[in-house]
Amino acid sequence: MAEVLVVVEAGVKKVTLEMLTIARGLGEVSAVVFGEADQAKLAEFGAAKIYTASGADVLDHGAAPKATAVAELVKRVSPAAVLLASTQEGKEIAGRLAVKLDNGLLTDAVDVAADGTATQVVFAGSTIVKSKVTKGLPIVTIRPNSTTPVASAATPAVEELTVAVSDSDKLTTVVERVAEQKGSRPELTEAGIVVSGGRGVGNADNFKLVEELADLLGGAVGASRAAVDSGYYPHQFQVGQTGKTVSPQLYVALGISGAIQHRAGMQTSKTIVAVNKDAEAPIFELADFGVVGDLFKVVPQAADEIRKRK
Repeated sequence: MAEVLVVVEAGVKKVTLEMLTIARGLGEVSAVVFGEADQAKLAEFGAAKIYTASGADVLDHGAAPKATAVAELVKRVSPAAVLLASTQEGKEIAGRLAVKLDNGLLTDAVDVAADGTATQVVFAGSTIVKSKVTKGLPIVTIRPNSTTPVASAATPAVEELTVAVSDSDKLTTVVERVAEQKGSRPELTEAGIVVSGGRGVGNADNFKLVEELADLLGGAVGASRAAVDSGYYPHQFQVGQTGKTVSPQLYVALGISGAIQHRAGMQTSKTIVAVNKDAEAPIFELADFGVVGDLFKVVPQAADEIRKRK
């Protein structure tokens, strides 16, 4: 059975486990790790082999050396497919890899069939497209929160890669790394509960109400594009077609009308609760539970009930 290479960015994230789950349907799973990663977690989700690449030449020059490392590995092992995350770095590595191999490339897939056919959801979730690479092997980037990770334990062999990094791969150099200050809330795309606010929240100060409910539920805070464009909340918390895709167990939409742009980023949430004073708001078409009312009255009441039950 041919290998399927799963490129792992720094750390093992939820999208990594999703890619490992998808890859098991394509062949024998091999993880390609740059730097440090939780090898036990990779093994838990089916990595039968782990290729590691480290050192300043690989890690301190952006995506170019990583693309070179994967390209050399592809030429050596002839894998059935290469899967990468649809993140900023993942898509850059994928693009460079496709050029190096003179190969086709598919991005933002939500699934890949055994024959290499990728499923893509386009036009804000209104259309499903089936696509295949017509030249070379399937190189596919996977959209985060596309599938539910399923464990399947393996006992991986570990191999250290020796990468021949050329001068052309070193045209960019990382001169400083600054760790982002993280609060007590979970990361938006990893969270099991997300509470998002929209234009109906009114202003940036009122977003404290959204934050309070999220903290009571142990969830992450999100925002609609309208809220972000209005300056209510930072862009990195935007949920939607042009923001982040989330798929939590519980998604609470406060003052969000439910435009198709926003729905594209959260419609796979397991349970959706919406609060909006407009009974005709499109979000109610998607919601499992809807409250027609003033969020400034509804949310404090909900918060009080949650406190009582804690």
